[in-house]
Order: sequence, then structure tokens, then C-alpha cells
Amino acid sequence: MLNLLSIITFTPAVAALILALFLRGDDEAAQRNAKWLAFVATSATFLISLILLFSFDPSDTGFQHVEEREWILGLSYKLGVDGISILFVMLTTFLMPLTIAACWTVTHRVKEYMIAFLVLETLMIGVFVALDLVLFYLFFEAGLIPMFLIIGIWGGKERIYAAFKFFLYTFIGSVLMLVAMIAMYMDAGTTDIPTLLEHQFATGPVSLMGWQVVGGMQTLLWLAFFASFAVKMPMWPVHTWLPDAHVQAPTAGSVVLAAVLLKMGGYGFLRFSLPMFPVASELLAPLVLWMSAIAIVYASLVALVQEDMKKLVAYSSVAHMGFVTMGIFSASQQGLDGAIFQMISHGFISGALFLAVGVIYDRMHTREIDAYGGLVNRMPAYAAVFMLFTMANVGLPGTSGFVGEFLTFMAVFQVNTWVALVAASGVILSAGYALWLYRRVVFGALIKDSLKGIKDMDRREKAIFAPLVVMTLLLGVYPALVTDLIGPSVAALLTQYDAALAAHESGSMLAQN
Repeated sequence: MLNLLSIITFTPAVAALILALFLRGDDEAAQRNAKWLAFVATSATFLISLILLFSFDPSDTGFQHVEEREWILGLSYKLGVDGISILFVMLTTFLMPLTIAACWTVTHRVKEYMIAFLVLETLMIGVFVALDLVLFYLFFEAGLIPMFLIIGIWGGKERIYAAFKFFLYTFIGSVLMLVAMIAMYMDAGTTDIPTLLEHQFATGPVSLMGWQVVGGMQTLLWLAFFASFAVKMPMWPVHTWLPDAHVQAPTAGSVVLAAVLLKMGGYGFLRFSLPMFPVASELLAPLVLWMSAIAIVYASLVALVQEDMKKLVAYSSVAHMGFVTMGIFSASQQGLDGAIFQMISHGFISGALFLAVGVIYDRMHTREIDAYGGLVNRMPAYAAVFMLFTMANVGLPGTSGFVGEFLTFMAVFQVNTWVALVAASGVILSAGYALWLYRRVVFGALIKDSLKGIKDMDRREKAIFAPLVVMTLLLGVYPALVTDLIGPSVAALLTQYDAALAAHESGSMLAQN
């Protein structure tokens, strides 16, 4: 049997190994060869992942293309995808060739740069296909290393500070998740994720340092996983590493960070928090909903006063991830569909926005908003592309940005009207900061002498944006491409979630009687 998931996962790593072992020198030819090998490897990975997509059966709510074999110390190497995870695999493989193409102007330690991105792709895909706790944790944590190097070596002036802040925030949160995984193994006797999805963790009150924890073991496990996933998203108030990381990261690093790495937090909530700890999820859902609403408003207000384009887009990502967590913890079909759609859509839109910033940064070597103005006069193609993704970021109907936000609002409004109203104000604010940015950079008279010789996008840059434009518009007018794929798996997750809550309530009533 063809081990399709292993091939998809490790093709980039094999290319990285070839680069490391066989490519010598740092002259122009060697740099070009490194870029082409990375581009071919990531493109091949995407083409192979299309086979996975076309052979996937959405009506089957279980895990498909499962691979399992004995690994080390009694642990299993187990991979598989369902209707939720396959979309994140496709998002990763779709974006990586575009990311490599955006690196074409890099000249510093090119071989190592390509190796870092290839290894990072393998680790990101591994997170979405792992069906064993230990394997998931290894992929999840190892992904920090190449991104740490990408920021720390190829980043801006404050790159060392930003790299260590990124690493420490995300690593410390994940240590608690590791402790929780050990506790899960001690309780269930297995690290197999499908088996753990069926396991009922204890919900009886437990005492911790003199405090009675409602929801018992489930609540403690939920909090430990939440510490890791909330930082990864990132949620307010543990979001402060993200703007620094984005500002200092090279353009390609920012694209991967926003488009894929942040989605690991949302995927973790969907794979672990909601189905494995349903009682704790329902108990703590109001906390998450209000944290999400605060994040949307706070991040939008902060974005309004930014002078650095990258930092503004970074804060907009914090706000948009607030919609994701709201949708997930509304625990409804509309909410989960909206949250997943928002994550996929945000991958295209935020990736495109960081690429758009990179286009003019490559020409002017500044991200200060005040350094620009009137670019439409010299860069009409750039102005059109930037306008499309600005509108999509705001959530304009007809773009993919609208669908996820609309579904999320519909779901949250039925759960908590006040949370929905607070979050809705963030939509108005997002229009404010996005249009403010666009007006100052693109519109107006071209009065700065430094901009009068600036050139429009070349063919390579247009080719990078073209697939992102297509996907943003296609999903905006035909969202069923996503919702039909995820619908059955989401429905199965919610059925299991509701059944677990009903069983818990029934047990509580029997205990009271």
C-alpha cells in the first residue's frame, strides 16, 4: 500500500537532506540551485497532496489513509487525516511553493535558508497528520526550531530578541501540554489519539492546593492544553510575541508564521480540547468567548495606531484568530464550520498581505507607513492586488474573508448576544485600520522623490499572488468547497461532544439522587 501521508510529510525533509549533503559553495549558481531544488520539492509535495485530496471521501467521518507501525519504546508511528485535518495539510502544501518563490531575492546563506523552510514544512504537515500523542508533540515542538532560526538569522535588527521571545513563549506553554499528555497516558493507558477521543476522562471535583477544581481531571487537562494552544494562536493576553516576531522575521517567515503556524493552535482546540475534554470545554467556554471578543477589539484598536505595516497586519491576525476561538467554543455546526473556514481563508489573505508588504520593502527597505503614498501612480497592478486583499481582510462579501466571519457571528449570536455585539465592533474597527493603511500607502499624490522611480510588480511577483487571488475569490463565491469537505467530520465531532455532555449530566443527576 502506498504510504501517501509519509511521502507528503517527508518529501521536503528529503530535499533538505539532499541540499545539506550534496550542495557545495555559496556562489550565484549554488544559490540558484538551492532555490530551485526547494521550489521543486515543495511543488511536488503539493501535487502529491492533490492525490490525497481527490482520493479523500468526505462522507467517511473516520480517519483515512491511516499508516501505523511500531516505532520506539512501545510507541506507534501513526498518521491519518479526517475532514478537518486534510484542509490544513492542503493549506500548508499550497502555500510553501509560493513562500519559496518569495525568497528568490535572498542572497545570505541561501542553502541554509531553504533547508530551514523545507524542514519546517515537514514538521507543520506532521502536526496535522499525527495520530499519536508523542508524535504530535514532537512535530508540534520541533517546528519551533526552524522558525527560531529563520527569525534569528535572517530577521531584522532586533531579530535575536524577537526569536527568543517567540521560542520562550511557545515552549513554556507547551511544557504544560507535555505534563497533561503524560497524565492522559497514565489514565487511558495509550497515546493513540483515536482511542483517546473515545476515552472518558474523569470529571469529579478534585482538590488542587486546597482549591476544589470543578470538572476534575478534565478541567486540569483542558487548562494545560489551553496554555499551549492559546499562546500558539495567539490569544489575548499571551499574544505579545507575535507582533515582534512578524516585524523582525523575513517576508517568507512572516507568511508561514501567519498562514500556517498560528493555525496549529486552532487545530489543537478542534482535535483535543473540544472532543477529549467536552465537560471542561462547556464549563470554560464563556471565558474563551469573552477573551476572544476582547482580543478582537483590543487588537483592532492597537492596529489603528501602528506606524509599521507589518505590525499592523500582525495585530489584525490576532483579531482574526479571535473569531476562530469564538467559533470553536460556540460548539455548533455553524461555529466550527466558520472557525475552520476562517483559518483557511486567513492563511491565504494574511499570507498575501505580508507578501504585499514584502514587495515594497524589497524596493524601499522600510516598512514605515509614512514613507509611502501615491503608489497607485507608479504601481497600478500592486495597488489592485493590495486592494483585493485589504477588502478580503475586512470581510467584504464575495471574498473568503466574509464567509468565516459571518458563520462565526451567526453561531456566537445564538450562544451569547453580548459577546457577539462586542466582537461586531471589531469588524468596524478592522475596516478603519485596513482602509487607513491602504489610503496612506497607495492613494494620494506621489510627492516623495524616493518613490518616483519605484517599479511595479514583476512577473514572478504577479505569479506568486495569482493563486492567492484565485483562492480568495473562489472560496468567497463558492464556500461549499470547504464546508462540504469538513461538514460530516464536524457533525461527527459535535455528536460525540453532545453525547459526552448528556452522559455527564445523566451521571450527575444519578449521583444527586
